[in-house]
Amino acid sequence: MNIFGVGLPEVTVILVLALLIFGPKKLPELGKQLGKTLKSLKKASNEFQNEIDQAMNEEDKVESPISIESNQTNEIHQEKIDAENTNFSNKENSNN
Repeated sequence: MNIFGVGLPEVTVILVLALLIFGPKKLPELGKQLGKTLKSLKKASNEFQNEIDQAMNEEDKVESPISIESNQTNEIHQEKIDAENTNFSNKENSNN
């Protein structure tokens, strides 16, 4: 058992010290409060991670102006190639 780099002997010493300092009546209350605190920290961490993931996904979806311009240029070149191929095919058909 290894929690936050603390092994079983260390956890046992911490629990015994807490029992001596706070007493048996306060220990369950402190444990409950610690559990709530850890739960809220985990929830906040998960929400933060989800926001980062959403931001990364939105960033991937947005096209930069350079890539849009590049796509338009590629479309224009493809149209020219298609027109040349059509003209070449028409010339070959008329020669036959």
